[in-house]
Amino acid sequence: MSYVLTPGQAGDSPQFKNVLDKVTVRGPVGRPRTRPDAVAADKAYSSQANRKELRRRKIKSVIPVKEDQKANRKNKGARGGREYTFDEELYKERNTVERLFNRVKDWRGLATRYDKTPESYLGGLHLHGSIMWLRSILAAT
Repeated sequence: MSYVLTPGQAGDSPQFKNVLDKVTVRGPVGRPRTRPDAVAADKAYSSQANRKELRRRKIKSVIPVKEDQKANRKNKGARGGREYTFDEELYKERNTVERLFNRVKDWRGLATRYDKTPESYLGGLHLHGSIMWLRSILAAT
């Protein structure tokens, strides 16, 4: 899990590459990988730049296409290119991310952003993430 802290008015999609740079994937053995097999995101991340970045890194994109993008591609005809593929079964796993956000927001201080400095807020995120991770380990044993 990684965090990229931005101002409240900043959009999610422009931060896609920054988050992808910080993500590491741990397997059962060995060092963490910096390239996941696939990235599942919602329609807000459906942009040519994000898809191009995933193709460059050879990561499978599991991002649904916005309706206006579909219509624009259709209007262009043959010049619109191929339709993007979309794995609906893999997309169903994205709910784990949404559940994680809901669990983080269980801490009122994180949900309402009482901390004045970005450093203290980020420290709270790391503390809560560590607690959730430790609880998951204890639950597994």
